[in-house]
Amino acid sequence: MEPADLTQLWVYLSTKPLTGLTITLVAYAIGFWLYQKSNRNPVCNPVVIAIAIIAAILHFTGTPYSVYFDGAQFVHFLLGPATVALAVPLFRQMETLKRALPVIIFGVLFGSLMATASTVAIAHLLGASMETLASLAPKSVTTPVAMGIAKEIGGVPALTAVCVIVTGIVGATLGPAVMNMIGLTDWRARGFAMGVAAHGIGTARAFQVNQTAGAFSGLSMGLNTIATALTVPFLWHWLFG
Repeated sequence: MEPADLTQLWVYLSTKPLTGLTITLVAYAIGFWLYQKSNRNPVCNPVVIAIAIIAAILHFTGTPYSVYFDGAQFVHFLLGPATVALAVPLFRQMETLKRALPVIIFGVLFGSLMATASTVAIAHLLGASMETLASLAPKSVTTPVAMGIAKEIGGVPALTAVCVIVTGIVGATLGPAVMNMIGLTDWRARGFAMGVAAHGIGTARAFQVNQTAGAFSGLSMGLNTIATALTVPFLWHWLFG
């Protein structure tokens, strides 16, 4: 087949919604295969690999993201049901969660405040603008909520979305290594830390390793989202007017 024929074929396929969906699924399948082949090394995070593959395809074919998303939105829609489905492992761990509830609440509040404060402080020391600081503040919660918080306090939602994704990828990739380094072996604590620090991507990683860790990660992710949504706008307007 001639290069011109391949170009025409891609132009035809790129207009079909199922092409974006197929690329997404194939890219993740490749990422997960490499993840399995690496003996589940967190550096070979399937989400990172899938993003890289999709970005390369869109770049080299000159396909606008909006065209790709026409098909990928089917996967995007499933984020809602997937989040709600986290209630199932939480229910199965209900007795364990009840016993640890006081510690969980304190940990979520402390983790939420530290995630925001440390990010804003470091960015401020590096000379970031107020708009950038507002965009970075809610980076440790799930994307839709983080974008809403950023808009409320004067940030750029698009920049916040990128920061959230990067935070999740870095947390899911380096989190296990850091916890191993400090000797944290309790699956409840490991999952809890992943949920607070790396939201949905970290929770997915926790479930891949251990069901208890996944349940605690899902719980802390949800509670951290609520805590951040309630505290960050209030503290931001109080401190910066």
